Amino acid sequence: MDKQVIDQFIKNAIAEDLGDGDHTSLSTIPANAQGKAKLLIKEAGIIAGVELALEIFKQVDADLTTEVFINDGAEVKVGDIALTVSGNSQSILLAERLVLNCMQRMSGIATKTNHIVKMLSGYHTQLLDTRKTTPGLRYLEKWAVRIGGGVNHRIGLYDMILIKDNHVDYAGGIANAIHAANQYLKEKSKQLQIEIEVRDLSELDQVLETGHVNRIMLDNFSFSNLKVAVNKINKQYITEASGGITEENVTEYAACGVDYISMGALTHSVKSLDMSLKAY
Repeated sequence: MDKQVIDQFIKNAIAEDLGDGDHTSLSTIPANAQGKAKLLIKEAGIIAGVELALEIFKQVDADLTTEVFINDGAEVKVGDIALTVSGNSQSILLAERLVLNCMQRMSGIATKTNHIVKMLSGYHTQLLDTRKTTPGLRYLEKWAVRIGGGVNHRIGLYDMILIKDNHVDYAGGIANAIHAANQYLKEKSKQLQIEIEVRDLSELDQVLETGHVNRIMLDNFSFSNLKVAVNKINKQYITEASGGITEENVTEYAACGVDYISMGALTHSVKSLDMSLKAY
């Protein structure tokens, strides 16, 4: 966990929700009232966000006391209690929605990721996420992918060179784009991996002729062409399949022999896992 990133996220999220005060709690609950609450699981899946929840409670009120019963990455079922929190009642209520919003979304992502990772267990292929994340929540969503057993692709635009179709078109071709990327890294003294996306076997041939990349993304390839591409590459470069990959066809893509499969659906359209924070 990157404490600096998390602290800033929590600060911004609380400010967004709190405004000039939680007037419901302020008007109905005495300032010194004490309470307890339990985080109740209402749907089976993989839990994620427990570590984050502890940080939220701590930042809302350092005097809140928490007890964790289920850690990140564990399988949970309906009726499980993941954690309890006790202390100032107004503080618990201020933290409640932020904790639930984060844990429900993170757990949904971890559950989906874990399900697909298990589907790939008979293959050497690993599951990657993408940059198709919710603005402001990327760190949490990619954290949840890791908890679910997936692998993070690049975090942002800064930690890898990924030459996609638009870059190729704007650069005037594959060779131009690859040469320019390598020259840029040399001039800037940067050590970054270079990946390039190809749309068909003809573009793949151009990449293989040019070289000087680390990974090749095979985008929207048919299964037959994907197998041809993997054989052509012949382990010279890391291979990644992307585009149109779903739960229904993911194992068929893996059977083509690629090293990685990337799925935007892990983060952009996942269903949150149901849970609640109940006073007791």
